[in-house]
Amino acid sequence: MSGIRHNKLTIQRWRYMLVVMVLAILPVAGFWHIASLQVLPDVDRGYEFLQIQGQARTVRTETIPAYRGVITDRRGEPLAVSTPVVTLWANPKLMDNRAPELAELASLLSITREELQQRLVRYANKEFMYLARQVTPEQAEQVLNLEIPGVFGQPEYKRFYPAGEVAAQLVGFTNIDDRGQEGMELAYDHLLTGVPGAKQVLKDLKGRVIKDLALVHSEKPGQNLALSIDLRLQYTAYRELKAAMGKFQAVSGSVVILDVRTGEVLAMANQPSFNPNDRSQLSSDALRNRAVTDLVEPGSTMKPFTVLAALESGKYSPETLIDTNPGSIRVGRKTFYDHRNYGVIDLTTLLTKSSQVGTTKMALDLEPEHIREMFYRVGMGKSPGTGFPGESPGSLPDYRRWPSIERANFAFGHGFSATALQLAQAYAVIASDGLKKPVSLLSVNDVPVGEQVVDPELATTMREMMTHVTETGGTATRAAISSYDVAGKTGTVHKVGKFGYEKNRYVSMFAGMVPADNPRLVTVVVINDPRGDDYFGGAVAAPVFSEVTADALRMLKIPPSLENIQQKVVLNNRKPGDAT
Repeated sequence: MSGIRHNKLTIQRWRYMLVVMVLAILPVAGFWHIASLQVLPDVDRGYEFLQIQGQARTVRTETIPAYRGVITDRRGEPLAVSTPVVTLWANPKLMDNRAPELAELASLLSITREELQQRLVRYANKEFMYLARQVTPEQAEQVLNLEIPGVFGQPEYKRFYPAGEVAAQLVGFTNIDDRGQEGMELAYDHLLTGVPGAKQVLKDLKGRVIKDLALVHSEKPGQNLALSIDLRLQYTAYRELKAAMGKFQAVSGSVVILDVRTGEVLAMANQPSFNPNDRSQLSSDALRNRAVTDLVEPGSTMKPFTVLAALESGKYSPETLIDTNPGSIRVGRKTFYDHRNYGVIDLTTLLTKSSQVGTTKMALDLEPEHIREMFYRVGMGKSPGTGFPGESPGSLPDYRRWPSIERANFAFGHGFSATALQLAQAYAVIASDGLKKPVSLLSVNDVPVGEQVVDPELATTMREMMTHVTETGGTATRAAISSYDVAGKTGTVHKVGKFGYEKNRYVSMFAGMVPADNPRLVTVVVINDPRGDDYFGGAVAAPVFSEVTADALRMLKIPPSLENIQQKVVLNNRKPGDAT
């Protein structure tokens, strides 16, 4: 019996030990499994696997929008700035098309609930749908506060143009994706556009950001751009141009003001214009920066350069006499007329009266290539080189054989074309003593040296001759500015239509510089297709020149010459009855 009891005791101990061992192994195995999941990196479906899966569901990389560079005028006044906005978007797969919150969401989006539901149905198989582009942060906050699953907001920037339509064609605008589409926004898009940044964020199941985790790389804002224009002068040019457009019922027009010393464009206004902040009624006709794209025959504004070519030839001087009797001249099949018979006149009178007969006789006496080369040297037939999109080089034909009619047409600005900016650059050559300087739409720090294309003495002589155009007896007395000598020239040309020159349609122009003895500014005014009895450049364009340039002289604090000040004092002190 005792042996039997001993065996039974041994079996019970073995079982006991087995149970103890199993119970001891189970916690160890459990700890091992937990360690393999949370500590050991190289175990299948270990902690790295779990982290990756968790991050894939909650960690997102978001774009940090980059600020587009600011465009300013030369004095730092903003012309184009970027303001923060929010684009609202939705994931239709996460949205309930029957949720009661849709009614309030649709109301905030200014659409009906039915329209919103139709859009959700149309995009039901997609994970992205725009709700509203570039709304204000306040509007976006109202939408996001509804906490509708599947509705999100993306911060962006929207361009705003403080000067509005005053500088619209020059500055241009961006599209809804903040990329340049017109003007300087397009020309310098590569500099203005910033580089977006990126950051990692932790989001909940509803897509809301819980925490910023890490900065992947910072955003890089775009470069700022300082234009050459002075916004004060730009406003003046725009105001006077718009007034003239209304007064003469013209189709379009341009004004360019150029700094003679630096070649900078101080103002460039165009009509018609548009508001870049509201493009709902935008027309393609208003987009053009006509001062650099639209071509016109410069007409009589080129006569000073024809006279320059004559002076340069050595065959003529300002006192050279030309017989314009009987007030007309026939060249080939065409007869050119003066307004009246001026008789025998010198070259100064030729410019003052804008004599077609005298210019034609002089041109036929010169080599035609000499006149064309003069035009080319001052900038006709080649691009001014501002880099503005669509900038036109104009046209300047070069004939192998020059018929007499072509020689005459060239002499008084017909048979070729130019822009208002090209004409301003050409006049700046005379204003800067024969130096041709590059034209710039950007503010420059260093004064360019320029290229000597006309003899300085001849340029000075030409300015003296051109001052008579704005004095009593000249064709542009309305271009005169009190206390300042103005040197300039009018131009009136027939518009070119489908069947040649149109009889009763014109382009009126005036180009001039001031102060004439030491020019600081060149202003060119082009009025296209004025309607009514007044259409000559001296009546339509010259008054705009006077108003715009007078304001510019005052704003830039450019004093008149001492001689003009003394003359004004004498006139103010003169008593009635004094000899004149």
